[in-house]
Amino acid sequence: MACSAAQKNASVRVLGADRKPFFYHRWLDWAKASFAYCPNPLAIELMVTLPGTTNAAKKISEPPKRGLRRDDEVQSAGLTAFLAAFEQIIIEEPTYFTFNTSISRKHLKRFWTWVSRDVLPGMEMKFDGLLESGNTVDAAIQICINDMLAGVKQIRAEADNNYDLDRRITIQIGGEEVRERLDMIMVALKSRHLITKAGNFGKAAISLTDDAALGAALQSLPLKDPMLTGLLMHVIVGQTAHPQRLVTAASAVAGKADEDAIRGVGMGPLADAILAHAQNQLAKMAPMLVGMSDIDGACQHLDRYQRLIRSVSSYLELAHNSRWTTIIAELTKQASFKLEPRLREVTGDIAQSMRRPRDGSDRFDADALLAALNGMYLLHGVREARDALALNALFEQIWGETGQSIEVVVKRSLEDFRANPQSEGAARRLDTGIKMAEIRFNTEYAEVLRRARDKFSQRAGG
Repeated sequence: MACSAAQKNASVRVLGADRKPFFYHRWLDWAKASFAYCPNPLAIELMVTLPGTTNAAKKISEPPKRGLRRDDEVQSAGLTAFLAAFEQIIIEEPTYFTFNTSISRKHLKRFWTWVSRDVLPGMEMKFDGLLESGNTVDAAIQICINDMLAGVKQIRAEADNNYDLDRRITIQIGGEEVRERLDMIMVALKSRHLITKAGNFGKAAISLTDDAALGAALQSLPLKDPMLTGLLMHVIVGQTAHPQRLVTAASAVAGKADEDAIRGVGMGPLADAILAHAQNQLAKMAPMLVGMSDIDGACQHLDRYQRLIRSVSSYLELAHNSRWTTIIAELTKQASFKLEPRLREVTGDIAQSMRRPRDGSDRFDADALLAALNGMYLLHGVREARDALALNALFEQIWGETGQSIEVVVKRSLEDFRANPQSEGAARRLDTGIKMAEIRFNTEYAEVLRRARDKFSQRAGG
């Protein structure tokens, strides 16, 4: 007997409870075990459509809003407080290396989602209730953290001898990548009070002027617990503007400034924390290089990145194939890769922004002038960070090109302003050119140009 169209189009949702086939319950058990805890919300309601039933309920669960990844959706109050509690040890994506000194924001979000959905389903409501009862956010989240520790410990104990449960936990939490970080997350939860105190410890330790005293302060950390030490080192590094002081103090304790000696006295997490911070600077810098974003912020992250990299590469003797050498080489490559496209635009931005219109009124493009000025600030930042980048050839080329371009466009802008001091376009282009000359050359040259501009303005004023 030929199959009907409805039978051929059988899909994934059971409609009509009175018409379930004999294999339905067995299939449903398999579906729940395999998909019910899958992090993809589209896979949660998989079922079977029976022949002859209506298609009115074909729609499966609502997908996330278009344009938003699952990790980017609106955060609950509980998740916001949870992330704030561990902000000092959180790093941003993308990550190229995993360090036992910090935790990815994405991993913490997925951990919270797993616990609040599958381990302690009422935790979000409990957090809200604690706030309504007059508890502070900090106190409320600490109570939830205590519950999380107990709940996760129990379910992991149950999974030790249960392969299916262990596999289900891995799917629920977001995959092997997050599951592998579960031990690190648990250490962070248990040590939250120490992580909070580590910030003050870092500020006090860095205020010490004697490297021997700083080394003694670092030795007071729980060096026999690498995971906890790593988290505390990450917080301490985040408090200092000069991480090389920590490296020299650790080298004094080790008696030798190389990787094996540093690791031998339990100070390996210090360099790991420094490199984790350097990696995090790249993740924060990348979106600021796009379009009209925060170039000041990008330059600050670039400066911080090069200080961190230099504190390890310049103050320690590293073997050619050591782990730290490998990490530094890859971070150098990634930093250069992120900066190169923006650097190649600098010379063209200068020429375009400083061009005088050929016809019509003497107008200017404020966005183009800002882009050119931002490009020069970034180029100057790259010049300061060259030792931590692989852009020497490109930098020398662009540095020379911008020097020639700025000399030409400033001279032309000065002549335009001299001919028509009342023109707003000429004035804006000249002011921007002078500022770019100050960045590219020096303050003295910029002062000469400013005096010439002021002289022309005074003549025009009579």
